[in-house]
Amino acid sequence: MTTSVYKSLSEKDIASTRTLLHESIPLTGSLVSGTYGTFPNDTNIKNYSHGMFQSVFDYPYLSSSANHIYDLTIGVSTGSALSSSITVQQAKKINIYNQMAATLMGYDSNGKIIRFDQDGDLAAGGTKNDDSIFINFSRLLQKDEIKKGSFSMVLGAGVSYDNTMSDLLTITDAGAQTSYKTNAVVGDYALLSCSAGGAFVQGTGSNVNNALVGLLFYQAGVVVLSGSVFKGTGSLGCLDDNVEFFSSSAGGAIIIDDAITGNEISASCDSFRKRINNISFNNTTELNSTIHFCRINNSEFNYSSNPTYLSSSKLVVKNNNFDAPVSYFTTVGLYSADNELLAVAKLSEPLKKDPSNEMTVRVRLDY
Repeated sequence: MTTSVYKSLSEKDIASTRTLLHESIPLTGSLVSGTYGTFPNDTNIKNYSHGMFQSVFDYPYLSSSANHIYDLTIGVSTGSALSSSITVQQAKKINIYNQMAATLMGYDSNGKIIRFDQDGDLAAGGTKNDDSIFINFSRLLQKDEIKKGSFSMVLGAGVSYDNTMSDLLTITDAGAQTSYKTNAVVGDYALLSCSAGGAFVQGTGSNVNNALVGLLFYQAGVVVLSGSVFKGTGSLGCLDDNVEFFSSSAGGAIIIDDAITGNEISASCDSFRKRINNISFNNTTELNSTIHFCRINNSEFNYSSNPTYLSSSKLVVKNNNFDAPVSYFTTVGLYSADNELLAVAKLSEPLKKDPSNEMTVRVRLDY
């Protein structure tokens, strides 16, 4: 019988697995546009002195029970026709766009920041998303990443600022399970397309279905929404008419281009929040596991090193000298090559071991 305390595991005794767990995350519009207070001064909406972004919480943010949901901000590329017309927070809006683009898309071979591309084909150039609304989801919601093909955002596209939900526009990452892009420095992203009723048209006069209105970065948990989603066809948008992003006291409509150039970021975020009807997606938690198969042969671990195993030099579990040795084990310890204890697995009940049986204990480590 062996008296060794340790038994080495070979590579054949160790296996690795990867499991993806998903959770449905619904974010109703009422939470961000009037649940806790009077819009836009809801107590679950936090604006900062720097004025560069706005944070949304699921409860009044001064409460210890509040959880951060996402941040909202607006950015403008120097390549945009609006950049030179910005009269309020020009530097901040440009810096936000550059920061987000550099972080999500990276730099080209000439060291220039890659702008957000409408169709994701960077080599071909094409239309860029230069005037963008950014939604940055918290890690608490997205976990390791947003599940591909699960994202949906419903926006109020009513022309009047006082009746934003009279028409609804649904934006999704439909088909992203097989058609997502990989040419970004932060991982995978998908093209966001919109769909709605017959009242909505694309620039060509066709139905709005499949009009590209932004990007969704799965691992980063960031939505880059093009400002064109709120524009009419005459402004190269995808709606019948420009929507009022603000209600002017003089009676005139302030559209998103005017909001970007002449209003603070926090005010534009307020107006955008008023048009959020619903956001939903499935998050993803990646669970990696290492499984150790601890195989115990018939001649192994039939004795215990516990001092109570002996009494007056006799095995307390044996009635006479002819009985086979027997032990009961309750714990499996995994050790390093230097015999340092790294992990402990507890069994649900003691297992009996003697020379007449063999067993395999499956120890799983999740991380």
